[in-house]
Amino acid sequence: MYDAIVFDNDGVLVGRTHYDVLHEAAWDAFEALSVADPDPEHVESMVVGVSPGQVEEVCDTYDLTPREFWAMRDRTAFEAQRREVREGNKRLYDDIDVLRDLSSPLGIVSSNQHETVEFLLDHFGVADLFDTAYGREPTVESLRHKKPNSHYIDRALADLDAETALFVGDNESDIEAADNAGIDSAFIRRPHREDWTLSVTPTYDIDGLDDLQAICT
Repeated sequence: MYDAIVFDNDGVLVGRTHYDVLHEAAWDAFEALSVADPDPEHVESMVVGVSPGQVEEVCDTYDLTPREFWAMRDRTAFEAQRREVREGNKRLYDDIDVLRDLSSPLGIVSSNQHETVEFLLDHFGVADLFDTAYGREPTVESLRHKKPNSHYIDRALADLDAETALFVGDNESDIEAADNAGIDSAFIRRPHREDWTLSVTPTYDIDGLDDLQAICT
């Protein structure tokens, strides 16, 4: 039915990183650049959903360059997530083996760091499942390209030579990004999304990856 199936990563293929872990990583970025006592609200603004404008505003406050600060922020976030994986706190979902039974080429598009995506695939030994994978580069400009922007989805579809595709995600921004790319979407109701009320309409609403067998075969 589809030339390709593309997945978000965190909350879809692998468990999400706890907010407190990412919050601590943001503190670490400030400390690494010798900002000993940043405003807690500035730290909070650098955890998730960060925009280029927010980075520039924070960096102006502490006389930091956005390029240097954001590279460090992505580095500390990567290191924190790597620790979580190695300590067993961030795991693959049990139903990922279902993907081996799908005949369409598979890809990943994440708003997480590309380095984190690569580490996860290698650590869990599932890199062979996917023909292409994209995460963000450690640059401020990459924040403009994260979902709902379809930038990385478009690149993945080009790699997969796909005209029709399904994007599977657990956020409204995933559904919006699929719409922006002109492809179908599936909203997956992992435990953290079981009772989530959507303000967008995905093509499919699924309980787990097992449901893809009926949709895509």
